[in-house]
Amino acid sequence: MHMADALISPAVGGVFWAATAGLMTYCSKKMRNSFESLQVPLMGVLGAFIFASQMINFTIPGTGSSGHLGGGLLLAILLGPCPAFMTIASVLTVQALFFADGGLLALGCNIFNLGFFPCFLAYPFIYKLIAGEKPTQSRIVAGSILAAVVGLQLGAFGVVLETLFSGISELPFSTFVLLMQPIHLAIGVVEGLVTASVVAFVWAARPEILEMAAGHAPAKSFSIQKVLATLMILALVTGTGLSWFASAHPDGLEWSMAKTSGKEELEAPEQGIHSMLGHLQEATSFLPDYGFKSAEVTEAAEGEAQHETAVVEEAEAWPAVDIGTSVAGVVGGSLTLLMAWSIALFLRREQKTS
Repeated sequence: MHMADALISPAVGGVFWAATAGLMTYCSKKMRNSFESLQVPLMGVLGAFIFASQMINFTIPGTGSSGHLGGGLLLAILLGPCPAFMTIASVLTVQALFFADGGLLALGCNIFNLGFFPCFLAYPFIYKLIAGEKPTQSRIVAGSILAAVVGLQLGAFGVVLETLFSGISELPFSTFVLLMQPIHLAIGVVEGLVTASVVAFVWAARPEILEMAAGHAPAKSFSIQKVLATLMILALVTGTGLSWFASAHPDGLEWSMAKTSGKEELEAPEQGIHSMLGHLQEATSFLPDYGFKSAEVTEAAEGEAQHETAVVEEAEAWPAVDIGTSVAGVVGGSLTLLMAWSIALFLRREQKTS
């Protein structure tokens, strides 16, 4: 659900950049008032884990589409809404700047869609009510699935509305929304199951982490080394190896765009801020599409038959064993860990000094 700049007008992009900046300011103030030292390493490691997890697209059977973990809900359950929002913002910023995943103009929209809805709506108003103060495994699963579905439905609808208000694409509202919502319903169910699995592990290993995320200060100090080590190993294995097994099908947004307009990707305006940010992203993304840069195709266009042949060949090549993908997983996870950890460390120090 990473929007490209081709869907967004400068006005809409600017509004959501401002909204995201406002939310980050709000989160920073909240974290200065109530932020535990153990959440500092958790933000970094969980950021790396979400980055790696988003590299794996899973096929939605019978649709020709795929989806990937959003991660906002999982972060909110394990960190709390504000640290989670800052962490997902770190993930999406690293993806946009260094891997050309999601546009720079659309970055505010992407952070809002994947951060605000799961962290500030789905988690407190759905997951917490279902899981309760004393969660059980069945409550964790039920809360995770329902909250993930609602969060993704709101995020998908946000994409449609932002595209509609931008008015620069050829995507009619009614068709687009009727495709976006059902496909993200299926993706939400899978995300809920993955979220429940990770939360159940943490709950069994260190239930204090969930209590801390819910705003309850720990009664005594406790170690999270086992949880951190496990999440780091999972992030490393996922980013370097499991990412080869990502589905070759288009994700939910690309699939909906293709069904609506016949194209998985739309062309951004060649002038103005779109062009400027496009060139900036080309300069900063040293591992575009999570792989080494390849020679650019100089032909103006390719025939439809050639495109279909390429798709078939790509599908036959699965799993896509590629050292470039593994390098991207390690580098991206490390950059995300560093960014989220740095933000957390800075805010923790600010909290102490104030």
